[in-house]
Amino acid sequence: MTTKLFGTPVKRTEDQRFLRGKGRYVDDVLVGTNTLHAAVLRSPHAHARIVEIDVDEVLDLEGVHLVWTYDDLTGAMAEPLPLLIPHPTLTQGRTQHALAADEVNYVGEAIAFVVADDRYVAEDALSRIKVTYDFLPPVVGIAAARAAQHLVHADVPDNVGARMEQNTGDVEAALAAAQHRLSLDLTIERSACTPMEGRGVVARWDPDTSRLTVWSSTQTSTGVRGCVAAKLGLDLAQVDVITPDVGGGFGVKINHPWPEELLVPLAAQTLGRPVKFTEDRREHFISSAHERGQVHEVTVGFDDDGRILGLDVMFWHDHGAFTPYGLIVPIITSTQLLGPYKPDVYRVRFESLYTNTVMVTPYRGAGRPQGCYVMERTMDAIAEALGKDRTDVRAANFIQPDEFPFDQGLIFQDGRELEYDSGDYPASLVKIKELIGWDEFPAFKAEMAAQGRRVGIGLACYVEGTGVGPYEGAHVHIETSGRVKVATGLTTQGQGHQTVFAQIVADALGVRFEDVEVTTGDTRKMPYAVGTFASRAAVMSGSAVHLAALRAKEKALRIAAEALEADEADLEIADGVVSVKGTGASIDLGTVAVLSNPLRYAFDEASKAATQFSVGDPGKPPVAEDDEPGLEGRDFYSPSRSTFASGMHAVIVETDPLTAEIKILKYAVVHDCGHLINPMIVEGQIHGGVAQGVGGALYERMAYDESGQLLNASFMDFLMPYVTEVPESIEIDHLETPSPLNPLGIKGAGEAGVIPSAAVFAAAISDAEGFALTSMPISPSELFALRQARSAPVVEEVVHRPSGDPVDEGVS
Repeated sequence: MTTKLFGTPVKRTEDQRFLRGKGRYVDDVLVGTNTLHAAVLRSPHAHARIVEIDVDEVLDLEGVHLVWTYDDLTGAMAEPLPLLIPHPTLTQGRTQHALAADEVNYVGEAIAFVVADDRYVAEDALSRIKVTYDFLPPVVGIAAARAAQHLVHADVPDNVGARMEQNTGDVEAALAAAQHRLSLDLTIERSACTPMEGRGVVARWDPDTSRLTVWSSTQTSTGVRGCVAAKLGLDLAQVDVITPDVGGGFGVKINHPWPEELLVPLAAQTLGRPVKFTEDRREHFISSAHERGQVHEVTVGFDDDGRILGLDVMFWHDHGAFTPYGLIVPIITSTQLLGPYKPDVYRVRFESLYTNTVMVTPYRGAGRPQGCYVMERTMDAIAEALGKDRTDVRAANFIQPDEFPFDQGLIFQDGRELEYDSGDYPASLVKIKELIGWDEFPAFKAEMAAQGRRVGIGLACYVEGTGVGPYEGAHVHIETSGRVKVATGLTTQGQGHQTVFAQIVADALGVRFEDVEVTTGDTRKMPYAVGTFASRAAVMSGSAVHLAALRAKEKALRIAAEALEADEADLEIADGVVSVKGTGASIDLGTVAVLSNPLRYAFDEASKAATQFSVGDPGKPPVAEDDEPGLEGRDFYSPSRSTFASGMHAVIVETDPLTAEIKILKYAVVHDCGHLINPMIVEGQIHGGVAQGVGGALYERMAYDESGQLLNASFMDFLMPYVTEVPESIEIDHLETPSPLNPLGIKGAGEAGVIPSAAVFAAAISDAEGFALTSMPISPSELFALRQARSAPVVEEVVHRPSGDPVDEGVS
């Protein structure tokens, strides 16, 4: 029977290993060997000059093998870490050093590096290092950065790292001509990824082969490999990077190299022994990366139907003390803010600001939650101003199915046009209204009000750019046993890649799913890759795996046709057997693999005997000039532009009239990621994303004080939802509008669950309370305080005029 697994909810092959405690993470590597352990001294101050570092008391401490400060680094290691994604508007980009040179710019910045027999001795050594500081005034938060009374970097005027603007026309004229206009101020606070496993790196240097092996909990093994080779002055071929199991990434582990990813390999090379660094939880809070923090000012003009005629957005992005990942997050906010809508004219401007806090890299959603929050709060405000149903206002602004591909007139994060490839937003709206019971909700709300209960309903729509380039590759090798080995350089952090890619290969080759083995994130097996981020794994590596499998299949059919003396067009492959249609003639793929490699020596029959003297036409060479031995395929996929998934979330909440506690009564999702490879895995991604979104909307925030100290840098203080706070069940429906940009018609799904969370909860809570929320996340205590101040207007200014009349002067 021919294998058909694409679109089937196959159970994940990875789960049994993880559920039985057999996962192997970075900290499990080289245990019980002569491995040394590293620890890092981190700045306790947000902003200060380093006057002196005294390490004398450490040098003679028993068990200490090495202590470094910046002065011990030379060559490329003494230079700043790379700015990974430069941009023309990032005129003041700054990156830190592996160890602080003259100044520290956030609490947690690395100052000194110690290697000892074990982590305990290393930590003791850190406590003996004496650092003398000359304190500088810290800049904490967007307001302080904009005020620029003090500077984070003395050579960066006004704390502005970048200014950027994109527009699709004369927004001021469009606003002036609009019948209605309103303004909103919207804020989202900082949050962080907090994966179960923090950062970690192990390195081993082999002096006999001059080869360095690095294990890193990273989202980009190829990127780490390149940086380590460049900074340590090694040839790329001398460095192998392996990513074992990773306990969550969510974006923070796409940044590279972290200081430890350079210092640990250098120490291993220097000492001739393996060295390991494992980050503790506090270190992750204060020295990895955060995201989300932005302040937005919105002015929108619209007609009597709620159709947006002009949209003007200005926002300020807090990128922390350094910009290693460039402007990706604010660029995504500025472009993905439009979601499924088509305003007549759009202008967006932003400033990316330095603060004396932890730097910013993408966190699941990567700027999209902020953009969705701004757009959806604007849609709700328009509906409120016009007295219309919120779904009707959205419908009036949707891009229609017959308008695809749709060019939004902007440049996306990948430098390509922001052109949506496919979608059907009106159909999604019909589905989400049915799932959540939108039309029936008013009666339910009245029923609850009669019982003294407050309930509200919210809706949020989004579009997600996925499958961003530039490329991914794959290698498919059919073994003589008939098993198929697949390798892709893309890393995995629990997304089920081994299952999904095996499904693709099984279908493409016609082999059993159980016979496919997938390896990810190992540069020894696939040296070139980009990484796992931006919901790109299925689109990029999935397409590459598919293409590589087809190459292997093409060769298999060619060889089998010769062996079976049949035409290739008459052959089919099912369950790993190549057969001639309509006949009993067949040959196992394993035997075809043997024939693909004409050896000089014969083997016994059990080994599928074949020699160079018994294979093929005697008049031809055993291996053709345009061929090579072995039954394998290798290919790369590089898209013309990103694919655009989409979705809509809706939630019904109850807010306690006394305590202001927020309870989720019902949650629904409609999602379109094109063709579904494995619906079960897609739904798992949605469930996980919704849980993370609940955290971001109702619990998680980085609480800095004015001196730059993070006050909640532990799981005792940083709130996250328990299973009791996550929806017990989520109603999910799928829409499939295939992408024309890749051979499988797929789009990404990894961030779908988290993108609309702040927007949908703000909408539902606003509906329950009767006043608009303009800042997220929201806690019960904050909601209670807002109730006390509910005399504040829902919208600062709304101007109405009959069509053709001038807008009143002085409206902001």
